[in-house]
Amino acid sequence: MVVMKQPVSRLYGVMAEFDNPSDLVAAARRTYEAGYRRINGYSPYPIEELSEAIGFTHTSLPLLVFIGGVVGGLGGFFMQYWMEVLNYPLNVGGKPFNSWPAFIPITFECTILVAAFVAVFGMLALNKLPQPYHPVFNAPNFALATRDRFFLVVEASDRKFKHEAVTEFMKELQPKDLVDVEV
Repeated sequence: MVVMKQPVSRLYGVMAEFDNPSDLVAAARRTYEAGYRRINGYSPYPIEELSEAIGFTHTSLPLLVFIGGVVGGLGGFFMQYWMEVLNYPLNVGGKPFNSWPAFIPITFECTILVAAFVAVFGMLALNKLPQPYHPVFNAPNFALATRDRFFLVVEASDRKFKHEAVTEFMKELQPKDLVDVEV
């Protein structure tokens, strides 16, 4: 006798749908105050208050860009130093081999170049992009997030997540719809 196993559905989280941004921000604020930290909001346009309401306060991108700029500047300077002083010293016009004022333009350009590359690739990495698939795409009405609906998700990876408790809490927020999002 062959026993067929039922497929186990893995839960990504619970999603609430709202009609307007003020309801979404108020719900996000209450959710954060209730102790949930793995929450995310989706809207058709940027809402400045939403990032504050879900507890997103800072990013490490500026630090990464600064480090990239310092590494690029030092790399550009020492590349020229190595070429002009150590590898192939050439006396041009009686100037010293380590003529640092002549190194400034290339040092500046290398600073900008590496900082720009770190900014672009750091932003992509920190935003986990490209991401052609995300579990929220499985929600029935999530396509409306690009038009006129607003969504709030409490992820199952939150340390405080208990499905029944989250569902009851989200119902108190009076959403238009409440669905489970599966992976």
